[in-house]
Amino acid sequence: METIVFDIGETLVRDDRLWASWADWLGVPPHTVSALVGASVVQGRDGTDALRVLRPGMDVTEAYHARAAAGRGEHLDETDLYPDVRPALAELRALGLRVVVAGDRSARAGELLRKLDLPADLVVTAQEWGVAKPGREFFARVLEVSGAAPEATLYVGDHPADDLFPAKSSGLRTAHIRRGPYGHWWADHPDVLETADWRVDALTELPALLAGTGTRRRRAPVTATPADTATAPDPATPTDTATDPDPAAPTATAAVPPAEVRD
Repeated sequence: METIVFDIGETLVRDDRLWASWADWLGVPPHTVSALVGASVVQGRDGTDALRVLRPGMDVTEAYHARAAAGRGEHLDETDLYPDVRPALAELRALGLRVVVAGDRSARAGELLRKLDLPADLVVTAQEWGVAKPGREFFARVLEVSGAAPEATLYVGDHPADDLFPAKSSGLRTAHIRRGPYGHWWADHPDVLETADWRVDALTELPALLAGTGTRRRRAPVTATPADTATAPDPATPTDTATDPDPAAPTATAAVPPAEVRD
C-alpha cells in the first residue's frame, strides 16, 4: 500500500454541528432533525431529505446561500474532528504512506480543513475539483493525486453508496469505518461485508492493519493543489450526513441501500 485517502464527513469530521445548525435555521429542535436524518439513513436516502420533510419543496442550495448571507455560514474547527484523526494520520505517514483527504465538500470546507494543518499531504474537496461522489470522475481524480496504482491506494469512508462501492468499482482498495449513521446502520450488510477489504471501528486501527501490507516509502508530497483544479458552480446538498454547518458539493446520485447499488 502506498497511499491512503480519507473521506471527510463522519470519517474525519463529526456531523453534530451540521444538523444542529440546520435545526436552528429552520426553528425546530435538534432532536427532530436528527431523528429524521436517521429515518433517511435507514431508507437509504440522502440525509438532506430530512430537511425537505420539515420544509416540503425546500431548495437546500438556496437555503445554504441564504444562511451564508445571514452570517450563519459554514464553520469547522478542531472540535469537529474525531479524536482519533490526528494520531491515526500521523502514524500512517510515519509508516511511509502518502495521506490524502478528499471528500464531497465545498471549497469553503476545504479552506477550513487546510487551516487545521492536518498531518496530510493533500486536503481537497469535490467542489474544488468540480466533481462529486459517487461519480467515477471523483475517484479518477483521487487516483490522479494518489500517485499510486489503484491496488496500492486505499479509500476510507463510512458511506457504502458514496464511498465504498464506487471506490471499489474504480479499482481502489477500501476500508469501511463503522462511524456515523450510515457507517453503523449498513456495517453488517452483505454487500458491505463482501466489498470492504478492511472494516474498522476507529481510524487508529488502520496503522496496525496496513503495517504488513508492503507499505512503501512515501514519495515527494502531492503537487496537485486545490488552486490547480476546477471549481464546481455552487455548493449544494451535503452527502453522507455531511460534516459541518453547511452542505458542500452536489451529489451525483441520491443515497440508496447497498443492495440496490450497481457499478
